[in-house]
Amino acid sequence: MEHRSLTKGTARQVLVDLTSGKYNPSQTTAFMTVYMMRSITVDELQGFRDAMLELCIPARFDLPVMDVCGTGGDGKNTFNMSTLSSFVVAAAGQPVAKHGNYGVSSACGSSNLLEYFGYRFTNDIDALKRSLDRANICFMHAPLFHPAMKNVAPIRKELGVKTFFNMLGPMVNPAFPKRQLVGVFSLELARQYGYLYQNTDKNFVILHSLGGYDEVSLTGPFKYFFNGGERISEPRDLGLPNLSYEDIKGGSTVEESAAVFLNVLQGKGTPAQNAAVIANAGMSLYAGSQQEGIQKAIERAKEALESGKALHAFKKLLNQ
Repeated sequence: MEHRSLTKGTARQVLVDLTSGKYNPSQTTAFMTVYMMRSITVDELQGFRDAMLELCIPARFDLPVMDVCGTGGDGKNTFNMSTLSSFVVAAAGQPVAKHGNYGVSSACGSSNLLEYFGYRFTNDIDALKRSLDRANICFMHAPLFHPAMKNVAPIRKELGVKTFFNMLGPMVNPAFPKRQLVGVFSLELARQYGYLYQNTDKNFVILHSLGGYDEVSLTGPFKYFFNGGERISEPRDLGLPNLSYEDIKGGSTVEESAAVFLNVLQGKGTPAQNAAVIANAGMSLYAGSQQEGIQKAIERAKEALESGKALHAFKKLLNQ
């Protein structure tokens, strides 16, 4: 509250103590709300990330897996673009280790969606490897890999707003993916992510749509940070149309969200919904293979969705 910040080491220790139940719920809540009043620093973000990765149950794979995710917390309640994109990316040949959770600030997170379709969460590494072999994608429900979070999860749910844990989600994938697309809810956070990721061996794209979305919304320009620097792009640069918020609005229930999700995979999505998914899947494929260029990546995403291969990958994940 005095606007002082923590060192990287202190931030790491605080998070370890927080998750071990050292603080009572009121103290934990107070700490979590600090970052709704002031910006997080790079050192704090790094310290929190290090603690979460130390405490997680790791899931190492031989394949060069990618994660495709957003921080959430942008308050826009768009349909599940990053989850849909994950299946498109997998269908285009890039193995995906998707890290996800229940929605906190939206009606339907990726975990709500997959659970609705009957997917059973597991942290059994062999089962996840079989998923990758079968569908080129596996899904890791965050609470199963971050057991230390059990003291914090109920408080996050009761708060129902974004906290610094939203900022951390994409950074703490237990598969330690070397390829990643991350959508974030603010330009400032995108810069911080870009700075941290430049000091890793990842191939990455960190993006933020300037209208306030944690994904490529196609409602206007978006900025992205990648291994080669940073750029601002427009929908036309991807060969895709400009959309309005109404075009990409999500459902208000899990059932409505699931209907949109299935429609898009089955080729019954609106042209706008398809374009948004192709944009995000294309940027993800570009993150994993930057030498091929964005246009080629967009074409690969389009083919994977329109051919029905993404639907096939989804059915294989559910083992249907």
